[in-house]
Amino acid sequence: MTIIAVSRAIPGTLDVPGAEVRLRGDEKPTRAQLLEHVRGAAIVVTMYSDKVDEEFLDAAGPQLRGVCNFAVGYENLDLGACARRGVVATNTPNAVTEGTADLAWALLLATARRLVDADRYARSAEYPARGALGMTDFLGTDLTGRTLLIVGAGRIGYATAMRSRGWGMRVLYMARSRHWDFELAPLAAERVTLAEGLPRADVVSVHCPLTPETRHLIDAKAFALMKPGAILLNTARGPIVEEQALVDALRSGRLFGAGLDVYEHEPRIHPELARMNNVTLTPHIGSAAARYRLLMTEMVGDNARAILDGREPPNRVR
Repeated sequence: MTIIAVSRAIPGTLDVPGAEVRLRGDEKPTRAQLLEHVRGAAIVVTMYSDKVDEEFLDAAGPQLRGVCNFAVGYENLDLGACARRGVVATNTPNAVTEGTADLAWALLLATARRLVDADRYARSAEYPARGALGMTDFLGTDLTGRTLLIVGAGRIGYATAMRSRGWGMRVLYMARSRHWDFELAPLAAERVTLAEGLPRADVVSVHCPLTPETRHLIDAKAFALMKPGAILLNTARGPIVEEQALVDALRSGRLFGAGLDVYEHEPRIHPELARMNNVTLTPHIGSAAARYRLLMTEMVGDNARAILDGREPPNRVR
């Protein structure tokens, strides 16, 4: 029997005819539980937090043919080890785009208008006791006509930039190569280096993959270049931002605030970030809209069926 081992619960149904789908519950498995769960599988469906290395591949066994990552990022996969064993690696690149861009804007609006602080106050006994607020209470910052810097010009960066059109924002983008989709209408964005873009941007939104080159890309030096009163968003990967440097920039008042869905030492969050009222935090839920998570399940099924049939999968990671 062909076995497909899924490391955690996923929405919908994984449809792979002729295969037994071995599911786990929604709780994150220990390393030992994960290695036992994948034993004997022809396909393993992994989460971004599952480290796929030589030990993992050994535990699965020589019959393993594919690792289908339930994520767009794949820094958890040792692609060299997979290639040496003839194991095909795939991801789900398109399914996460709209949901993550939506969340980036939810974080931006919540941070700019101080919604976390305001929500906490509205639920408190202080609000009815004090009565109507004054005109200087809970002052946020506006976004209309401001400048947005997209760090990483992929699908999610583009979708996030497109949403800025409703606020009439100017768009800058930083990328290793030129992206005409950013530069042509309707965005008409300008390509800049990070050093050029940070002093001009009112909002900096991180969308690049985590690589050795992008680890701590946004560090103390970068924060020193940022415009006073700017907002930082990170819906990509936590280690791209040096978290202590972010805390220092927020504590000093250089930044207006930050909206974060990912963290340097995830799932642990820097304790000072958790105490700050000008920081909006979510627990890595960028793609967590039912429609898009169901689409991810569908894409994983397409990849798994192709691998088992000996066809090229739609989303091979190279």
